[in-house]
Amino acid sequence: MKKFVYMFDEGNSLMKELLGGKGANLAEMTAIGLPVPFGFTISTESCNAYYDAGKKVSSEIEEQIFTCLQMLEEKTGKILGDPANPLLVSVRSGAVFSMPGMMDTILNLGMNDETVKGLARLTKNPRFAYDSYRRFIQMFSDVVLDVDTFFFEQLLEEYREDHGYSHDPELSAEDWQMVIAGYKKIVKERTRKEFPQNPKEQLLLSIKAVFDSWNNQRAIVYRRLNKIPDHLGTAVNIQSMVFGNMGNDSGTGVAFTRNPSTGEHTLYGEYLINAQGEDVVAGIRTPQPILTLEKEMPDVFKQFSETCQLLENHYKDMQDIEFTVERGKLFILQTRTGKRTAQAAIRIAVEMVEEGVIDKKTALLRVDPDQLNQLLHRRIDESVTRKILTKGLPASPGAASGQVVFDVDEAEILGNEGKKVILIRPETTPDDIHGIVAAQAVVTSRGGMTSHAAVVARGMGKACICGCEALKIDLKAKQMSIGDTVIREGEVLTIDGATGEVMIGEIPMIEPQLSEEFLLLLQWADEARKLGVRANADNPEDAKKAFEFGAGGIGLCRTEHMFMDAKRVPIVQKMILADNFAERKEALNELLPMQQADFEGIFEAMQGFPVTIRLLDPPLHEFLPDKEELLVEVTKLQILTPDAPELAEKELLLKKVHQLAEFNPMLGARGCRLGMIHPEIYEMQAKAIFYAIASVEDQGIAVKPEIMIPLVGHVNELKQMRQLVIDAASLVQEETGKSFDYLIGTMIEIPRAALTADEIAEEADFFSFGTNDLTQTTFGFSRDDAEGKFLQAYIENKVLPENPFAVLDCGGVGKLVETGVKLGRATKPWLKTGICGEHGGEKNSIEFCYETGLDYVSCSPYRVPVARLAAAQATIRKQLQEKSLQVQV
Repeated sequence: MKKFVYMFDEGNSLMKELLGGKGANLAEMTAIGLPVPFGFTISTESCNAYYDAGKKVSSEIEEQIFTCLQMLEEKTGKILGDPANPLLVSVRSGAVFSMPGMMDTILNLGMNDETVKGLARLTKNPRFAYDSYRRFIQMFSDVVLDVDTFFFEQLLEEYREDHGYSHDPELSAEDWQMVIAGYKKIVKERTRKEFPQNPKEQLLLSIKAVFDSWNNQRAIVYRRLNKIPDHLGTAVNIQSMVFGNMGNDSGTGVAFTRNPSTGEHTLYGEYLINAQGEDVVAGIRTPQPILTLEKEMPDVFKQFSETCQLLENHYKDMQDIEFTVERGKLFILQTRTGKRTAQAAIRIAVEMVEEGVIDKKTALLRVDPDQLNQLLHRRIDESVTRKILTKGLPASPGAASGQVVFDVDEAEILGNEGKKVILIRPETTPDDIHGIVAAQAVVTSRGGMTSHAAVVARGMGKACICGCEALKIDLKAKQMSIGDTVIREGEVLTIDGATGEVMIGEIPMIEPQLSEEFLLLLQWADEARKLGVRANADNPEDAKKAFEFGAGGIGLCRTEHMFMDAKRVPIVQKMILADNFAERKEALNELLPMQQADFEGIFEAMQGFPVTIRLLDPPLHEFLPDKEELLVEVTKLQILTPDAPELAEKELLLKKVHQLAEFNPMLGARGCRLGMIHPEIYEMQAKAIFYAIASVEDQGIAVKPEIMIPLVGHVNELKQMRQLVIDAASLVQEETGKSFDYLIGTMIEIPRAALTADEIAEEADFFSFGTNDLTQTTFGFSRDDAEGKFLQAYIENKVLPENPFAVLDCGGVGKLVETGVKLGRATKPWLKTGICGEHGGEKNSIEFCYETGLDYVSCSPYRVPVARLAAAQATIRKQLQEKSLQVQV
C-alpha cells in the first residue's frame, strides 16, 4: 500500500516535497528533541490524489489518516471526541514553498458541546474551554462552511459593547456560552444546517478544506506572483493542541532569529499573553515586542532564546518561529526559513559568512536577485521639512507617495491605470492581495510587524506601516482622521516604511546608497561569475549610473533616443522632410556634432569599457507628429483660417506623414532597411562615432567601440552596412590622422538571422541578441497589443507559463539564440555574443544565457547589480550541478 500519511517521527527535512515545508520542519525538530506537540502529516501526494479523484479523499488515504490518529491518541493519552479526556488538534496547510497567509488554518478541532464541558472540568478553567470552543466555531465556519468571519466578529463586537467590555480576555465563561449560542445561530442561518458535532467528521471536512484552499483565488494569485508551480499541492499537518489562552502564564508568539527588516543579529518578534494561534498575526490586538518576554517569563525566554540559536545553527539560516507557552511550558509549533527584506538578506548573508556559519557561495545563493530592486530606488530626502501626520510600526522599509485609497478593489483599478496609490486599511487579510500588489505601499491601523500586511509587503519589497493606532478609519465615508485632521480618499500622502512616519503631501526622494555589505556581496559575485554584465544606456547620465553600479560596458546604446530631444526634433524633421539629397545632407551635418557630443560623454563615462552603439533603428515617421492629430489641425485651419500662412506648411507635413505611414511599422522600413535606403543617415552616425573616439582618446581615455547594425535578416544587408561603416572610419582616419580599433556586428532579432547565423558571422565581429523584437517576431505577437489585450489571459489560463517579454521563452526564442550562437561560432570561434533585450536583467533568463555560452548580458543601469548577482548564482549552480554529477559517477 502506498504511504500517504507520516507521523512526525517518520520524516525529516529532506522530505520537503512530500511533507511540505512545515511538515518536514516539524519532523526535523521532533528528531532533534525540541518540544514539538506531536502529530502527523498528510502528504502533498494526497492533495494531488484528492484532485485526481474529483475532489474526494480515497478510502485508502482515509484509513491511513485514522490509523495515524489512533497513534497520536496513544502518544498523548487523549482521544478525539472523548468528553472525559478530549484530544484537540490543529489542522494546518503546509506547501513545499512557504505561502504566508495564503492557506487556511483551523485550531481546537475536536470541540463540541460535550468535549467543551470535559475540557472545562480537566483544566478547572471553564472560561478557557468556552473561549477555545467559540474560536473553533468561528475558524471552522469560515474555512470549511464558507461563513464569512465578519458575521462572528460583528456579533462579538456588539456583545462587548452591550456588556461594557474592551477586550476579549474580560469575557467570562458564561459570556462565551452566550456568544457560542449566537455563533451557532449564525451557522444555522447561513448554511441551513447545525454546526457539526462529530470530531471525525470535523477532521475530514477540515482536511478537504485545506486541499481546496490550494486552489482558492488568493493562493493562485500568490503562486503566480512568486512563480510557484501549481502541481506541487499542499500537505496537511494534524498536530495536538497546546494552549496559549489558559491565563497570564500562557501566551503565543512569532519571532525571527534575526531582524527581518534590517538583518541585525537580535531576536525580533512579538507575543501576546493569554492568546491563541492566529491572534498575533491577525492584527486584532497589538502585541508586545519579544524582548519584553524576558521580564514576564524569564525562564521561558531563556529557553526560547537557546532554541532559536539551536534552530539557526541547525538550518544555517535565519528562522521564523511560531511558539506557544502553556502554563509556563514552551512549545515550538513551527520553524521555517524567515522571509526578509533585501537589506536584511544581504546583511544576514554577509554576517553569516563572517561568523563562519556559511561560505561565500552559499551567501550569494541566499539573496534573491529580484529583491535587490528594493535597494536600488529612491528614499525620502531627510533634508526636506516634512509634516508628520502620525507614526506607526516600521513594518517594511522603503518610501512611497500616492493618493489615499481605502478599498482594495479600487486600489487595483487605479494601480492598473498607472496611478500611484497608498492602501489604507484597519488590517489586511489574504483576500486583499490584489490591492496590495497594485499599491505603492500599505498602512494599517491595527496589527504588528508580523501581521499579514507586514509579511506580504516585505516579501514584495513594498513600504508598509502597521499598528498605526492613531488613525481612525471610516471605510464607508472613505476617509480617515488623526485628531482634528481629516484625510479623504484621493488626497496625497507619503510614507516611510523604515521609520513608520506618515506625512502629508508628496515628499522629495533621493537616490539610494548601497551599504558596505551590499558592495561586499557584489564583489563576491564578481569573483564568482563567468558571465559579463553590461548596461543599456543612451546618454552620458545613464552611462555614469551604469558605471557606478558596476557595469562592465554598454551592451546597447540606442541612438534614436538622442534624436528625441526637443531641440533636435526640428532638425530631424527637417532631415526627413528634405526634398532632395542636398537638403537632407545639410540637416545631417547639423545633427553630426550633436551625436558626436553624446558619444564623447558616453565614452568618457565608461572609462575604457566596451560600448556597443546601435545605429538608427525606428522608422522615420516616429519622429514626425501623430497623423490623426495633424489631420485635425489641418482640417481646423482649412475651415476656420484658410488664409493662415502655416496651413501650407502643415499640409506638406501631413502629406509626408501619409507617404511614410506603414501598415505594420515594426516590420517596415526600419533598422538596416532604413540604412540601405538612406545610407547617408548611417554614414553621419558612423562619422560621429569616430570623431568622438578621436576626441576622447586625445584626453588619454581608451575607447572600445562596437558598432551594431540592427534588424539584419540577410548577410548581404550586413555586408553593405559593414562596408559603409568601414568607409566612414577611413574618411575620419584620413582627416584626423588617427587609427581606430573597433568591431562591427549585428543585432539578431529576426528568426532568419538566427537560422543563417553561420553566413551572417562572415561579416560580423559580434552578435547581440535583441530578445525584445526576437520574441515578437518568433511568436508573431505585437508586444503592445499582446500585453494590453490577451497575454495576461494566456498566463492565467496556463497557455503560457510566463510573460515571454519578461522571462525569456527558452523553448522557442531560446532555441533561436542557441542556434545563432552555435552557427555563428562554427564560422568564427572567437565571435563575441551577448543579449541586450529586457531579459538581460531577469534572473532565469540570465541563467539560460550563461548555460548557452553567451559572453555577456546587458540590462538597464538600475538592474546591473541584479544581473551581477544572478550571473554569479548561475555559475555557482552550474558548478554544484557538475560536482553532484561527478559524485554520482
